[in-house]
Amino acid sequence: MKKLFTWLAMAACLAFVGGALAQDKAAEAKKDEAKPAASAAAGDAKKDAAPAPAPAAATPAPQPNKGDVAWMLTSTALVLMMSVPALALFYGGMVRSKNALSMLMQVFVVFSLVTVLWCVYGYSLAFTEGNAYFGGFDRLFLKGTFDSAKGEFSMAATFSKNTPLYELVYVAFQATFAAITCCLILGALAERAKFSAVLVFITLWFTFSYTPIAHMVWFWMGPDAYTSAKVVDEVNAKAGLLWQWGALDFAGGTVVHINSGIAGLVGAYMIGKRIGFGKEAMPPHNLTLTMIGAALLWTGWFGFNAGSALEANGTAGLAFMNTYLATACAVLSWILGEAIFKGKPSMLGAASGAVAGLVAITPAAGNVGIPGAFVIGIGVGFVCLWGVSGLKKMLGADDSLDVFGVHAIGGIFGALMTGVFNAPDLGGPGFPNNWFEMKPGFESIAAQVWIQAKAVGVTLLWSGIVAAISYKLVDLTIGLRVPEEEEREGLDTSSHGEAAYRM
Repeated sequence: MKKLFTWLAMAACLAFVGGALAQDKAAEAKKDEAKPAASAAAGDAKKDAAPAPAPAAATPAPQPNKGDVAWMLTSTALVLMMSVPALALFYGGMVRSKNALSMLMQVFVVFSLVTVLWCVYGYSLAFTEGNAYFGGFDRLFLKGTFDSAKGEFSMAATFSKNTPLYELVYVAFQATFAAITCCLILGALAERAKFSAVLVFITLWFTFSYTPIAHMVWFWMGPDAYTSAKVVDEVNAKAGLLWQWGALDFAGGTVVHINSGIAGLVGAYMIGKRIGFGKEAMPPHNLTLTMIGAALLWTGWFGFNAGSALEANGTAGLAFMNTYLATACAVLSWILGEAIFKGKPSMLGAASGAVAGLVAITPAAGNVGIPGAFVIGIGVGFVCLWGVSGLKKMLGADDSLDVFGVHAIGGIFGALMTGVFNAPDLGGPGFPNNWFEMKPGFESIAAQVWIQAKAVGVTLLWSGIVAAISYKLVDLTIGLRVPEEEEREGLDTSSHGEAAYRM
């Protein structure tokens, strides 16, 4: 104890002496600065004595707002909840009881797998400077996000000048987006996919579809890079391809929903139909779980959409309200459509309508006003009801849990409607077309809808091709599908040696 007190006393003395010396040096420096001004005044009394200019102080770097950081951490946790447990329960309740646990298992493990891949290389490929399609390798294993020697954190841009966010917070937030996007695909392959095949496919598709599309749509240099009007074009050229085009996707209509939806449809074709599909009844085994999952998805989606503002500001509030409203509208329009065309509204329909509304408002959340939320929510309920019934029959694929009919169709509808209702004349906020001046601009509805349509087309084509190649590679190596006897037995027992229920 004596040695401890001795060391503490010595440290206190050194700190005191260091502080005194620093004050003495500061005082001497002030005296030296005052001498030239005094000499000038005494040497020439006829001239106005002007004080010597003080040396310019270095402008401190802007620091993240604690409220923004708290909101983004909360949003990240909400999006995590959207996958585990929300999506897992939503999907788990929709399959037959013999496959319920396998569905929970796939979502849980894929979410974990993609999170790890994101931190190893996914974030770097998606959100660092590279070319118009892929980022670089500057952030492999999240290198450079924290300097332990200096105790300093790197910063990421938001949508406001001089308003940074800790990059690690942004990394975590975007990790949840990547993970849930990959989990969405699982619904199209439900009840017959080999577990190992799922993991290998997801790794390939995540690498060659999710990361480049995220880069193309969302990567840009941030508002602080636009230091003058002269550099606008130069800085724009460093952004992702679809960002350069001016495509609007607030929280993932293209990156998340269309991307995963088309991959799910391709998978449904390539893996084939479930045994007995079209001949045997395959109703959801537990709609209570599905309803709970849908409700948790709705709750977590506020982090997904409002969090995509990257700040706790008015845009986040607009995205929050649009998400709330459009979802409620879609629930009502879906069950109305069911009542008209099928005779009875269903709980499954209400839950599906909620998800459809959430999907459609995702690209629009902070890009449209309240009128847009009403129209998008009401419209998508009818559109996606057709997508999972009439369109599904036309396509002839066994998309088990309607990933394409809800996510791709809802995402396409929302992306196109974003181009319409972003217009200030229709209550939208417009979008800054010059990040140096930070003034909202809007060319025309026709021009913006055309840009949105091109972004949709690129996403469908890119993701579809990558998915087809990835599925084929997996099928040629380890096989996509479980043997027939295992499928009949159920994946809970045959793939995992467990069961969701013990009666």
